Amino acid sequence: MNKAKDLLAFVQKSIQIRSYSDEEGEYAEFVLKEMERLGYDEAFIDGTGNVVGKIGDGAKIVHFDSHLDTVMANDPGSWQIPPFSGKIADGHVWGRGSVDMKSALCASVYAAAQARESGFTNGKTIYVTGTVCEEYCDGENLKHLYKDLLLRPDFCIICEPSDNRIVLGHRGKAQVRIKTHGVSAHSSAPDKGVNAVYEMAEIISRVDALNRSLHRENEDCGTIALSDISCVSASLNAVPSECSVYLDRRLVLGETLSLVGNEMEHLISGKDADWEPGTLHHTTWKGKALEYVPMHEPWTIGEDHPLTLALIRAYWNVYARAPDRFDFWDFGTNAITPVAMGIPTIGFGPGDYKLAHMTDEKCAVNKIEEACEVYCQLIKEM
Repeated sequence: MNKAKDLLAFVQKSIQIRSYSDEEGEYAEFVLKEMERLGYDEAFIDGTGNVVGKIGDGAKIVHFDSHLDTVMANDPGSWQIPPFSGKIADGHVWGRGSVDMKSALCASVYAAAQARESGFTNGKTIYVTGTVCEEYCDGENLKHLYKDLLLRPDFCIICEPSDNRIVLGHRGKAQVRIKTHGVSAHSSAPDKGVNAVYEMAEIISRVDALNRSLHRENEDCGTIALSDISCVSASLNAVPSECSVYLDRRLVLGETLSLVGNEMEHLISGKDADWEPGTLHHTTWKGKALEYVPMHEPWTIGEDHPLTLALIRAYWNVYARAPDRFDFWDFGTNAITPVAMGIPTIGFGPGDYKLAHMTDEKCAVNKIEEACEVYCQLIKEM
């Protein structure tokens, strides 16, 4: 059996199966069958819709997580190569999910099987998961998985794309909804009402000013962006009685959710307005209700942590050199759940994350193969 060839074929077929958020069922079943074919000790789909593979029954529990879902490809005609082709060209596999993050999922599935064959799983239990609805509900999938399986891993590896660099953490996130309140009136007599949109106008200016104040030239800094706006009006002939904006605040190390709360109070000061977390609700392909409260502080793991040192050794085993630098994701991941539980967590995965969600998404074939080797070596080094 040519393992590298089989791994690449697994990636190609994965890309060919569309798996938008809340529609991952077909892909979950496909991954399950590959785990079974590779001889996993256990492989199943849980009540949330996550696919779970288990190898070994040792005391030390190591968890590799990737998500099954992808963002949409709404503009297939603008791709150089069709987004669900999984075609190999110019040393890359092309298609939606090649970077974010089917290549990594496939690499971790094969790595665990390879580690067992090499005798690296003795005394360990390896879990490999493909989780649902990450694009909308970071970490909710793992909350349900850990709770339902009564599982608390000793270590967690988030396989999000990092171009095969070791990632020591990522930014925090606070998504917030602000509402202003007005008084409805006929638009022919606007003075008899209070326009909620006008109430929001100054708040929007304050948001822009806050973002500019957060900026630090040539430094990692927090950001805030208005990502949605809407209003409630009795008709097109009426003054809006309510206006709502959705804000996306990203936090760097040293910033806290308490700080964000103070910022929100300043934004609405003097206005008939209130704010709340921008809670999202989704239903998975298995019918499980997810409620996601997007309020998470940034996190990091130390360069001298045993998990980091093990991954550095694994990296050396594959590349015959130490990493030239570490990375820090500026986006959110499922890591928020194990981190909140106090589980040591680190990131590593193939693919340039700047190509995630983009037209012409593609992942280098050699990086996929190398990631699989690094995951296998990490199991050895744990």
